[in-house]
Amino acid sequence: MFHAPVRWSWRRERMKRWLRIVGLAEYGGDELLIAALACGAMAWALALALGPWTALVALVPWAIVLWFFRDPERRVPDRPDALLSPADGRVQDIQEVDAPSYLGGRALRIGIFLSPLDVHVNRAPCEGTVEHLRYLAGEFLPAYNPRAPERNEAVELGLVTPLGMRVLVKQIAGMLARRIVCAVRPGARLARGARYGMIKFGSRTELYVPLDAGFRASVRVGDRVRGGETVLLEREERPAAAAPDAQAQEAHP
Repeated sequence: MFHAPVRWSWRRERMKRWLRIVGLAEYGGDELLIAALACGAMAWALALALGPWTALVALVPWAIVLWFFRDPERRVPDRPDALLSPADGRVQDIQEVDAPSYLGGRALRIGIFLSPLDVHVNRAPCEGTVEHLRYLAGEFLPAYNPRAPERNEAVELGLVTPLGMRVLVKQIAGMLARRIVCAVRPGARLARGARYGMIKFGSRTELYVPLDAGFRASVRVGDRVRGGETVLLEREERPAAAAPDAQAQEAHP
C-alpha cells in the first residue's frame, strides 16, 4: 500500500482545513487546484492576446467550479428519532423494495436526484457507527434513468445506531458524476448530519431503512431536500395501549 510522505499529507490536511474555513468541500481540493491553474492560464492567455480586461472572462468558469464545490453549514435538527436527508436535491422516488444484503428483508427506500447545481456533499442521516462499506462496480447511466440505481457504480455505507438499528446510504454515480468519495472507514462514529463524502458532478443518493423499523416518509416525490437538515423519515405513531381500568370496564359493563 502506498503511503504519502508526511510532509505531503500534512499539506493536504492544511488544504482541507482551509477549504472548510472558506465554505468549500474538503473533498474537492484536487479539482479546485486544477481549475485554478487552468483558469489562471486562460486569464494569462486572454490578457496577452486581447488585452488585460479580457482576462476577467476566466472568472466565469472559476466561479462555476467554486459554486459546485460549496459546502454550507447546516442547522441539524434535534430529532434523534428521525432520519435526515443524506444529500441535497429532489426526491425522485419513495418505494418499498428488497433491501440490500446489509439490511436484509424488505426496506423503505427514498431516492434523491442531485443536479449539477445542488450541493454534492453527503451527510449521515443519523448518529451511528460505520459497520458496512461496499464498492459496487457498474455503468454510468444518467442518474434520472430508472435502471441507474441497480446498474450504476455505487458505494454502500451501513450504519448501526446506538439502539442497534441498521440504516444504509447508497451513493450512486451518474453520467457526469464518475467519482464517488467516501471518506470514512468501518468503525468510525458519525454524528447526525456529519459530512462523510461527496459525489462529483450530478448523481443520486438513496436512503434505506428496514420496513419493520416503524418509520414513515415525511416528504413526497418532487420535494426539495437539504442534506443534514431535512427530515426524510420519522417514527410512526403507534396507538397507545388502553388503560387497565378502561379494559376492565369494557370487559365488565
